[in-house]
Amino acid sequence: MGEKSPFVVDADWLQSRLGSPGLSIVDASWYLPAHRRDARAEYETAHIPGAVFFDLDSVVEEGASLPHTLPRPAAFAQSVGSMGISADDTIVVYDGPGFLSAPRVWWMFRIMGVAEVFILDGGFDRWKAAGRPVTAASTRIAANVFSTDFDAERVVSLAEMRDIVASGSAQIADARSAGRFAGTEPEPRPGLRSGHMPGARSVPSTTLSENGELLPVDRLKEVLEEAGLDLSKPIVTSCGSGVTAAVITLALYSIGHGDNRLYDGSWTEWGGFPDTPVATGKA
Repeated sequence: MGEKSPFVVDADWLQSRLGSPGLSIVDASWYLPAHRRDARAEYETAHIPGAVFFDLDSVVEEGASLPHTLPRPAAFAQSVGSMGISADDTIVVYDGPGFLSAPRVWWMFRIMGVAEVFILDGGFDRWKAAGRPVTAASTRIAANVFSTDFDAERVVSLAEMRDIVASGSAQIADARSAGRFAGTEPEPRPGLRSGHMPGARSVPSTTLSENGELLPVDRLKEVLEEAGLDLSKPIVTSCGSGVTAAVITLALYSIGHGDNRLYDGSWTEWGGFPDTPVATGKA
């Protein structure tokens, strides 16, 4: 097996540390309607002991017109502090299949200043199937003070995205499926045009993991380069609503590529405007 990402931990590592002081476990499961899964209901039925539920649809900027808009630091701090999480904790994030929504929450914690935040390789589905400890009991929470150190430079706005597309100043990596990228599959959200930003490269998030595990570092590099990305240059990640873009972000950091940013509005914002340029077909 090749070298693993420094940002993932395996089930043995986590199980051996359950109940340790300073360890926060976060269930970040989230699903599209097509998945036919209810993340909160699943959490209430079974979760890793000590885990708190992070609702990606609720920890957002209040009043935002787009889904999953990154909240301001003070609002984020209030939300996660109420979950009992401190920025000084070692935080382990997981979702059901492994690498669907957990990377988004991992990214959120990172840009808010957390140094020790990791993702559970294999996800909860594998954890549960292996007979590891689960519980339906409510996690006891003592509210905490979460201090942020927000890195705003890691987030791309619509205005910046327009400039990037027009100038080609950074590469664009799109985590949506190949069909949605090409415009041959409809968008799951109504009212959006199909296709991709001119010049973007298709890197479906599902190509970066296998059987619930993030690919080894050498294979991540291969997938990214085969998609047409020059890993010596800046990259902006994007997807449908800013969730799976973070899977590419995770892959980039895992191989040592630090010159990357995430377009928070992603295709829900870009494809919803009548004047933003849209291309179809392959990259």
